[in-house]
Order: sequence, then C-alpha cells, then structure tokens
Amino acid sequence: MAHPAFRAAAVRVRTPATSANLGPGFDALGLALGLYDDVVVRVADAGLEIDIAGEGARTLPRDERHLMVRAMRNAFDVLGGQPRGLEVVCANRIPHGRGLGSSSAAICAGLLAARAVTTGGENRLTDQTLLELATELEGHPDNVAACLLGGFTLAWSEAGAGGSVRAIRMEPAAAVVPVVFVPARPLLTETARGLLPRTVPHVDAAHNAGRAALLVEALTRRPELLLPATEDRLHQDYREPAMTESMELVRRLRADAVPAVISGAGPTVLALAQEGDAEKISRLAGEGWTANRLSLDLTGASVLPLAGAGETAR
Repeated sequence: MAHPAFRAAAVRVRTPATSANLGPGFDALGLALGLYDDVVVRVADAGLEIDIAGEGARTLPRDERHLMVRAMRNAFDVLGGQPRGLEVVCANRIPHGRGLGSSSAAICAGLLAARAVTTGGENRLTDQTLLELATELEGHPDNVAACLLGGFTLAWSEAGAGGSVRAIRMEPAAAVVPVVFVPARPLLTETARGLLPRTVPHVDAAHNAGRAALLVEALTRRPELLLPATEDRLHQDYREPAMTESMELVRRLRADAVPAVISGAGPTVLALAQEGDAEKISRLAGEGWTANRLSLDLTGASVLPLAGAGETAR
C-alpha cells in the first residue's frame, strides 16, 4: 500500500457517551446517549501537540500514551503510514471511570479522525474495520458499537478463533428518556470485571437470555416492559462490593417501578424513563449523585469538517 496523503485542513469528530449491558445484555447490548466529546485534529509538519479541556484535563497524558492518540496510530498503520505531526484539541464532557463509555468515545474519535484526515481514508479503512480495531483496543464490542453506530446496538463475535466482530443497530423507542445518576467517585472497569465469577448457575444464564431477548422488544417497541426486561442475574449483584451505593440506588428505583440498571461496569446508574416521568425520576437519587436527563443519540460518532478543507499535505 502506498504511503497515504493527508489533508491539511483540520477535522472535528464528535463521539457520544454510551451505556452497555443495560441489565441482562452483558457485553452485548449498548445504548448511545446524548452527551458528547469533541475532538479537533490537524496534520502538522512535525511533533505531537495535545490540548485537553473538561474531563481529564488535569490527569490525562499529553503524549503518545493518550488513548485517542493510540487509536489514531493504529488506524494510520492500517491506512498505510503515519503523518509527520499531529495537533489534537479535546473537549471532554463524558465523565471518566463512571461506566459511560469515555474510553470507547476516545478510541472511536481517534479512529474516525485518522480516517478523516487521510485522503481516500474511507476506501482504505471500512466501517467494519473500524469496529474491529475499536473492539481490539477496548477489549469488547458493546460500547464501541453503540458509539460508532448510535441508537440501540447488539454486538457479537463470530464463532471460531479470530472471528470477526459484528454489530447491528436498532431504533430505540422515542418515548424512552435516559436519566443517568453519576456518583462523585470513579471505578476502574478492571476492578468491577475482576469481581465476576468464572461460572454462573444455568438457571441464571437462562433467566438472562430470556430477559435480554425481551429487552430488544421493550427498548424498541414496548417501553412498558422495560422493568422486567432489565432484570439481571449475571453481573450486577457480583459487582456490588465495589459499588454498594449504586446497587442500593438501583434497588430503590426498581422498587418504585423505575427500570434502573448499572451503566456499563458502573458506578453510574441508568434509569430508562418514559417521557413525563423523567423529571420526577431525576430527583429520586438524593445527595451524592449528579442526575442528568439525556437524549438518545441516534447518529453515533460523526466527522464534522471545518472550513478550509480540500488542500492536501504530505
């Protein structure tokens, strides 16, 4: 493959927050939310400059260790070569370490930005390859699929060693209103995942299989079924020692007939409210939580070109 040419103009990429698992859909189901990170990337003559505002401004690295830059480097390798330099400006709004897909947003932003600044990038790097690269970097496909595609997604890996990752997008019911309850303290995904057992009872696996199937119907066409459809026996209870207050809130909300789950690996709690109930539900958590009523993101990760595109740099 010939070394690629790069566009001189900057590009802007917007990536949504995501919530995965959604109760019974462990490592498979995801939902894109109307809370966004924005990134502006420009190919430079030399070096790497990173500016960060918002979430992670004081803690994220400003060098090659930055997750978005690592994703860009992976994409450029597939595209045929690295640019001489990069300028990156990040406006981060998705909370970090809260189970809202901040790492997936960074990965998808980096992959899309690399493709967008490369001449002919869409022909060299297909949407399917984007999904596979994002899954490889993230470790599992549920969040990255929702981030890339928007809406309500189901992701899986084909059988066999080295099987490709696949995902389908479904249209969530317009009546569903996500409300997220974000705690002050973060939780590492590795910590939450480390609490999961290697095996689970067959009856629990069967229960979750039925509820995950019901959740597809509930979230796309029959929101009145969301409370039973979001029941889980595979992961939330096992993770409770790492997020006691989150599980207490989930149980309290569900006792009030609110379909509530742990968002991703936690500790954020996601309530799938219906229009008319969202404002009331957002006031139920009490102190120690930041409640946000969000929209559903139906677009997924988007490239938004800036003025002045068209000139090519090498």
